[in-house]
Amino acid sequence: MNLRCLIVDDEQAALNVLTNYISKTPFLELAGAFTDPIAALEVIYKEQIDIVFLDIHMPEISGLEWIKLLRGKSKVILTTAYSQYALDGYNLDVVDYLLKPVPFDRFLHAVQKVQDILTVKPIATPEPVPVPVAPAASSDHVFVKVDSKIMKVRFQDILYIEGLGNYVSIFTETGRLVTLSTMKEVEEYLSDTYFMRVHRSYIIAFNRVEYIEGNQIFLNKNTNVPLGETYRERFFKLLEESMMNRK
Repeated sequence: MNLRCLIVDDEQAALNVLTNYISKTPFLELAGAFTDPIAALEVIYKEQIDIVFLDIHMPEISGLEWIKLLRGKSKVILTTAYSQYALDGYNLDVVDYLLKPVPFDRFLHAVQKVQDILTVKPIATPEPVPVPVAPAASSDHVFVKVDSKIMKVRFQDILYIEGLGNYVSIFTETGRLVTLSTMKEVEEYLSDTYFMRVHRSYIIAFNRVEYIEGNQIFLNKNTNVPLGETYRERFFKLLEESMMNRK
């Protein structure tokens, strides 16, 4: 299945790079490249577009505001020079974000995510089992499918888990594992003893919390995740209980 793409970026150099990458990818078809985000929206509303490569910093309208106007009509891959906007993109259900300058292998990884999401698999094909073969209640680990491997992940090694559509990223001290799953499925397999949902897109290892500042939970000095309003009361109740237990 060919995927029809739009590029929306106010920098011509960025348009040229992505246009070149799309031309080299057999299952992608370029439907248009725009420096004007409003003109791009008009195309989206009239035609079937599968993927939008979208810059965040644009003069007329920000990429994040543009996504809201998109109303879910296409899958979005953010392209930006600013990594701090990744969390905002995740909250708007983007498929991936690419940091400029975008390497070709990273570009391919992102579009393959979209391909996996949009491709309807034959009935005879068994569904992938992302986060694990269900562990026993007393288990201290899970097994996750990452690419062609099934990997053991110990609860004690996990910092947090981030949801992104039909995928989750498991972040440990040593790296990141991406597997096909939903946050709901992950919650069913994780031990409540170790983990807590703190945001629509985040589950944290509670014993990794170093401090809380505003609506940010810091797991170490370089790692923080947002605390969602829906989860705030339960989080602070558990935190209060933990403080009492240490007296």
